[in-house]
Amino acid sequence: MNKSITFEGAAGSMILLTAPVIPIVAVGSNITLKNLRMTSDAPYENEFIQIGGSNNQVLNNTIYGPPQQLPMMNWVVNRAVVPQANNMTNLLVQGNMFYSLRSGMYLNPGTNGNIINNVVYNTKGGFLVDSAVFVMNGNSWGNTANEVDIAIFAGTPVGPPYDPISQLKANNNNATVSDQRV
Repeated sequence: MNKSITFEGAAGSMILLTAPVIPIVAVGSNITLKNLRMTSDAPYENEFIQIGGSNNQVLNNTIYGPPQQLPMMNWVVNRAVVPQANNMTNLLVQGNMFYSLRSGMYLNPGTNGNIINNVVYNTKGGFLVDSAVFVMNGNSWGNTANEVDIAIFAGTPVGPPYDPISQLKANNNNATVSDQRV
């Protein structure tokens, strides 16, 4: 997708990934991906949605992987959403459910936006922040714990929106945060 479009799943529909490909690559402005339900028949090492451009939205989707055996450190690196490095500004990710994946989102360097009111559980890392700037608020973590809810990697800017860490935790339902900048 490279045009302004709303891609909306019909009630009861499912996108089932059966090969190691990225099923949705959306690069452009004002793209909305909503009400999609996505999974795979096996764990594939890629994301379900790769998104770049500006002013895009990922809303009210359910993305999950098939079960993988513990420990999580051995899980295939599958992810729900990955913004393209240095090519995503003002991304809104809201009202989604991501679970049974290695990570919910990997936030690449040079990307920014808002991650609001999502539910992420049964992942090694819910949101992985790699030199990206995303405001996170109202996210919650389901009944099956993540290994860590929010991981902030070395090189990510110090200060808002991640600091103070106590506020980030409080704004996201007592998130477990791994701050690797220190």
